[in-house]
Amino acid sequence: MRTNTLGTLSLFTAVGHRKYLTSDERRRFLNAASRSSRPEVQTLCAVLAYTGCRISEALALTASSFDITDGFVAIRSLKKRSKLPIIREVPVPSELLELLLEVHGIDASHSGRLWTWSRSRAWQLVKQVMREAGIAPGPHATPKGLRHGFGLHAIRCGVPVNLVQRWLGHASMNTTAIYLQAMGREERDIAARMWERGSPMDRPTAPGQHATL
Repeated sequence: MRTNTLGTLSLFTAVGHRKYLTSDERRRFLNAASRSSRPEVQTLCAVLAYTGCRISEALALTASSFDITDGFVAIRSLKKRSKLPIIREVPVPSELLELLLEVHGIDASHSGRLWTWSRSRAWQLVKQVMREAGIAPGPHATPKGLRHGFGLHAIRCGVPVNLVQRWLGHASMNTTAIYLQAMGREERDIAARMWERGSPMDRPTAPGQHATL
């Protein structure tokens, strides 16, 4: 049984609804985005899924934010209050950069923002793609759910928590630590072995006998 030791920080709401997209839901979301009639909707959805950035941070990106050679995007952390801009570099797969090149032509000739929608409009477009992907409504079916899904996926893939903190732009490690609450692959493997056929709890016992533990 898992308990929340971080106060209000949790991957679940007060009534137990999860706040993150599962790996299957993320895959379905990206597939639905790839079928969009508007390529710029696909690129926005892909950037959110592959970087875990906030939707306002994605909307602030320009062509110069992407480094094609070294394979990363430089994201300005908008929630951190500082006189100097705080930039975090997040590595991204080559297929995302290729998609951005194809749709937006991210080079020196492109100086404006890649997406000119307002935050509310972009939020609506992402939600629409989630509906088309067949993702049930809930706190997970949001841009924030994509962000949580990114963090959880990174931890489950063995990315050190300090890197996840950097990539997500968290000021406090306590915020990133919520992703450690979720069950990982090793824990699932241990549980699977516990319930393997032939375990003492599964063996039938003769009348009057008790299973040995």
